[in-house]
This record gives sequence, structure tokens and C-alpha cells, in this order.
Amino acid sequence: MAKYKLTWKDLTWRDFKIYLFALFKAFIPKQKISDLNQLENFIQTKSAWVTQVTLYGYLKTRMGTRYVLHFENDEFMKSVNTAKWNIYADALQDLTFYTFSYLYVNFDYRDTNKAKDIFFNILDDETSNKMPLDIIDKNKKIFTERFQNLDWKSYCNSLPFNSSALSLYKWSPIAENLKELDRKIVLNSAILKWDIIKKEFKERIKF
Repeated sequence: MAKYKLTWKDLTWRDFKIYLFALFKAFIPKQKISDLNQLENFIQTKSAWVTQVTLYGYLKTRMGTRYVLHFENDEFMKSVNTAKWNIYADALQDLTFYTFSYLYVNFDYRDTNKAKDIFFNILDDETSNKMPLDIIDKNKKIFTERFQNLDWKSYCNSLPFNSSALSLYKWSPIAENLKELDRKIVLNSAILKWDIIKKEFKERIKF
């Protein structure tokens, strides 16, 4: 049997669909977020979008016209996939904590245990998309540790997306000497994308 060789299309088709759908949805009136199911969907889809546009955007910018060719390299593809899932997990954490902190401060919502339920539900659902189990287990532990020490009153107003921005910098499969040169640009790029999500959340939330 011939060995099946993955290509860049296999790795990123679902990612680009989410990205393109998010762009299309910009022209559709957005539904208010008024219950936990809608909040969970918001956290999942927006975390995926930020992950994809920042990671793939950075790779494309750094590689230029050779961008697609790199996706024929199996080792590089493994690195991209690992980066994607790790950045996404951090993005989920940050957005979950941000939204529940915002609800705590602005809507007097005190059932913060629901934050853990939502985060765990999203990770468990991602097994169907082949999110590695070791990354899921690792991030459940990290989330639990952060959860126990979180200041819900201040989190949403104190650099809430720092962890995922740093995760983009850490995991992007770019040579370390080049990443050092790009550090400020990479971090700012992530924060600017999160600013878009924060604005949308504030406009749509109605608890």
C-alpha cells in the first residue's frame, strides 16, 4: 500500500474554512449572546479564528512566496499542527477567563465554575478534530491552576490576552533568531486581533 502523504490542504482546510466563514459573517447581523450555549460557541469560534489568522498570517509574512512550498515538508507540517493546537488552547483559556471576568464585573454574574465547564467541554469536543490528547490534558491542568488563582474583578481589564499572544510567539515554527526580530510585531498582531473580539463581545453580550 502506498504511503499517504499529507499536504498543506489536508492540514489547514478546516482552519481556512473557519477564517473565510468569519469574514463572511462580518456582513451578517450578529446574534446577541444571551445564554451559556451561545457564549461557549463564541469562545470556541473566536479563539479558533484568532489562532488561525495570527499563526498563518505570521507564517505567510515570514515565508513570502515560498509559503505554500513549506507545507510539502512533513516535519514542518507537524510543527505547524503542534503550534496550532497549543496556541488555540491558550486562546481558549484567555477568552474564557476574559468573558467570565467581564460578566462578573459588568453583569454581576457569579457562577464562575461555568467557565471551567465550558472550557472542558470545548476541549473534549475537539477530540473529534484530532486535537492531541496530551495537549488537552496539559491545558486542563493549566486552566485549573489559573482558575484557582484568578481575580475575576480585575482580569478583564488587566492584559487578559497576554498568555495567548506569548503562545503565538513561543510556538510559531520560525527560527528563533528571526522570531527575536519579530517579537514586538507578533505580540502586537495578536493583541490587535483580540481587540476586535473584545469589541464584538461587548456589543453582543446580553446576559
